[in-house]
Amino acid sequence: MLRIWKWYQSCLSLHPVKTQIISSGFLWGIGDVAAQYITHSTAKKRLQYHKDDDNEFKINWKRVAVTSMFGFGFVGPVGHFWYEGLDKFIKMRLLLRPKSARFVAAKVAMDGLIFGPFDLFVFFIYMGFSAGKSTAQVKEDVKRDFLPALILEGGVWPIVQCLFVMD
Repeated sequence: MLRIWKWYQSCLSLHPVKTQIISSGFLWGIGDVAAQYITHSTAKKRLQYHKDDDNEFKINWKRVAVTSMFGFGFVGPVGHFWYEGLDKFIKMRLLLRPKSARFVAAKVAMDGLIFGPFDLFVFFIYMGFSAGKSTAQVKEDVKRDFLPALILEGGVWPIVQCLFVMD
C-alpha cells in the first residue's frame, strides 16, 4: 500500500492536474457504487423484502459513469485550481504556516463555505440534466435536496479534509 501511495505522490508532483482529474473520476465512481449499495441495503432493511422478491444488489453502471464524469470533468480540474489558489491565498494573504492548526481550520472553513456549496449546486444540476430531467424538475430537486445535502456534507467532509490537509 505504501508503494502505491508513493507512486501516486510521484504522479501528483509530475502531472498534478492529470493525476487529480483521473483520481477524482475514479473516486467519484467508487463513491457512487458505495452510495448505491448503502441505498439498496437501507431500503432492503426498511422494506423487509420477502424471500421470493428480487432483492439482489445490482450496480447501475450508467449512473456510475455519469457520476465519474463529474469527477473527471469538474471536480478534478476545478478542484485542483481551487485548492492550489486557496493554499496560496491562506499563505500569502492570511500569512498562515501550511499544516498548522490555523491553516487547516482556515482552509477547511473557506472550502466548506465557498467551494462546497458551489460544487454541490453544480453536482445537482449536472446529475439532474444527465438523468434527462427538465429545467423545472432540476429546480425542484435543488429546492428539495440542496440544503439537507449541504448540511450532511458539512458534517462529514470537514473531518475528512482535516485528515488530508494535516497529512
